[in-house]
Amino acid sequence: MSIRVVIADDHPVVCEGLVRLLHGPEFEVISKAHTGVGVLETCQTLQPDVLVLDIRMPDKSGLAVLEELKQTGSAVKVVVLSGLENTTYVARSLALGATDFVAKVANGEVIVDSIRRAASGEGPRPDSPILGVKASMSRKRDAADDDIPLTNRELQVLRHIALGLSNREIGQSLNISIETVKEHVQNILRKLDTPDRTAAAVWAVKRGLV
Repeated sequence: MSIRVVIADDHPVVCEGLVRLLHGPEFEVISKAHTGVGVLETCQTLQPDVLVLDIRMPDKSGLAVLEELKQTGSAVKVVVLSGLENTTYVARSLALGATDFVAKVANGEVIVDSIRRAASGEGPRPDSPILGVKASMSRKRDAADDDIPLTNRELQVLRHIALGLSNREIGQSLNISIETVKEHVQNILRKLDTPDRTAAAVWAVKRGLV
């Protein structure tokens, strides 16, 4: 049975390029969407196996689409394909449930392999940026952190803050409530004697925690 794919990108040329790339018996491109609202409607109606999703959409960002899909319990696997390859976008995509994150400059074999692995439940490619970010976000204290006055959980929350995640995204990533995240954030600011999240993030970067 073919892997049923929906492509979501606001650039028609990109969409057509992906359609050609996925031509053959292994894949079936069942729809293309050019807006965030269109993506959500299409996924709800057609229930694809894999959604190939751009971050920049004209009405609703790909990250907002990811969050809504997660909130509705959608089973679709999402491969983010973006020209915005930076750690914050990778971290936010991971926290919101993306299976993999692929740069648009990647060669076709990488894109095809990522979609194939997502559909089969294998997870991200071994060289995926998601794996490196995931390891950083979940890492606990080590010997080098002995002088940091934070608990393991507070240290994990601080790494998420430094990567640019919101309280909601941190909660989704760590499977804790927003209220618990807020409590951890307040404890972090107090212990580090920093005035706000930005200062705490700068502190974490200077200490090499991310």
